[in-house]
Amino acid sequence: MLKYVVVGVGGFLGAIARYTLGAYIGGRYGIRFPLGTFVINVSGSFLIGLTLTLLARTTASAYWRYLFPIGFIGAYTTFSTFEYETLRAIQDGQLMTGLLNVALSLVVGFIAVWAGAAIGRVLI
Repeated sequence: MLKYVVVGVGGFLGAIARYTLGAYIGGRYGIRFPLGTFVINVSGSFLIGLTLTLLARTTASAYWRYLFPIGFIGAYTTFSTFEYETLRAIQDGQLMTGLLNVALSLVVGFIAVWAGAAIGRVLI
């Protein structure tokens, strides 16, 4: 039962972090390109690569896996929002914005998860 509480706490914190960062970026840079979602997806990709690599190389309690990669990062990342914003851009006639969002998110997100895993290997 404790693992569900730990996932819930991580999820609560991840959702708050997602909302806060997305609102900040949207307020600062506007919403023409979904930069907030892009930053969240890339940083979430980096964090999951880093933390899962670190956790795989340690004897840390399983609760860390429940708290951070499952709870926090699971609530923090926004893939469904990414998909919806891409659809809306294309439906609104902004084909290049939609395609740019897909291309950048996939390429930069992959680089971020690779970098997180590489840094995680170096740290332990």
